[in-house]
Amino acid sequence: MNPDPSLRPTEASAAIQTGSPRRCAPRDDGQVNVADAVCDATKRLRAAGVGSPRRDARLLLSLAVGAAHPLLLDPDHIVDPSAWARFNAIVDRRAAREPIARIRGVREFWGLEFLLSAATLDPRPDTETLIEGVLDAFHGHPAPSRILDLGTGSGCILAALLGEFPEAVGVGVDIAPEAIATASANAERLALAPRTTFLVGDWTAAGVGRFDLVVSNPPYIPSADIDGLAPEVAQFDPRRALDGGADGLDAYRALVPLLPDLLVPNGVAAVEIGDGQADEVVRLFRAHGLDPEPPRADLGGVSRVVIGRANPARRRA
Repeated sequence: MNPDPSLRPTEASAAIQTGSPRRCAPRDDGQVNVADAVCDATKRLRAAGVGSPRRDARLLLSLAVGAAHPLLLDPDHIVDPSAWARFNAIVDRRAAREPIARIRGVREFWGLEFLLSAATLDPRPDTETLIEGVLDAFHGHPAPSRILDLGTGSGCILAALLGEFPEAVGVGVDIAPEAIATASANAERLALAPRTTFLVGDWTAAGVGRFDLVVSNPPYIPSADIDGLAPEVAQFDPRRALDGGADGLDAYRALVPLLPDLLVPNGVAAVEIGDGQADEVVRLFRAHGLDPEPPRADLGGVSRVVIGRANPARRRA
């Protein structure tokens, strides 16, 4: 079948698709076509230190013109003035290192799309390691019926787990009211609202019974390291959701002692951790009556998740 003529692999379209160099050549009539818009934005983003400038330029132009996918852009198509204005505005935002997910207002996680807000982390693929670990922990065991998510943020972890455990109900707790509003909106969008309850408060506010599964992605970046993170994180993720204190472990010292009173006997706790923190978090689990599994590594080989079971015979050793 012959492709749409607008998608024929001209020299311009090849430059857009492959990232090969191309000279930006404004038209004599002052209009800008797709290829030159991408070329111009790529230069601006590269100068700003963006790591994937051409890819991001294509994604942003797709967003500005309402295209379903960057490869559907006709390189010779003239960008209309309103789309050109939108494009330049969001290129400016990306040049200021605002992540594309925040410009779009949504992020995909575990195959689901989540709204973001200033009070929520931008979910990372590494966090999917926690979901995988929980599924493995319950393989061959009865599925959890009650799930608690401490520091729920956008609600992505809780929603992903409720999708995997369709008979379960969940409670999400976060100290930020705006985060709870975002998590509630996400549950509504995903048709999970009847199975979720969201509470504003600190982790002690979760005293609403015991749970088969408690999960958390707490703040774990050492305070002094935050300003050295990529600007996309340091400037746009909420500091409260990043700052783990002097050594990054403050949240675990507060959280782990609560787990014995939150879990049913043999219930499962799963927490995300930072690089180099596995040994201390495993020690905390053991000290508070939880039998930890070997830490689970993410795709980069970094120990990313600690999972343990509540051992009723070893409560608060």
